[in-house]
Amino acid sequence: MFGFGMPELIVLLVIMLVIFGPGKIPQLGSSLGGAIRNFKKASEEDGKIINPKEDEKPDQKV
Repeated sequence: MFGFGMPELIVLLVIMLVIFGPGKIPQLGSSLGGAIRNFKKASEEDGKIINPKEDEKPDQKV
């Protein structure tokens, strides 16, 4: 994961705890998750706007 091992992730977590405190960490995680969710949703919608015909099904003749 970007060249980060377990020791580096633990150091980053400790630094985050010192800077933000334990009460703020869940709010930061929630904000980050919401931002990622909105980014994915916007990128999916952008693809539909650029290529709207990909979502349409062709007429099926029996």
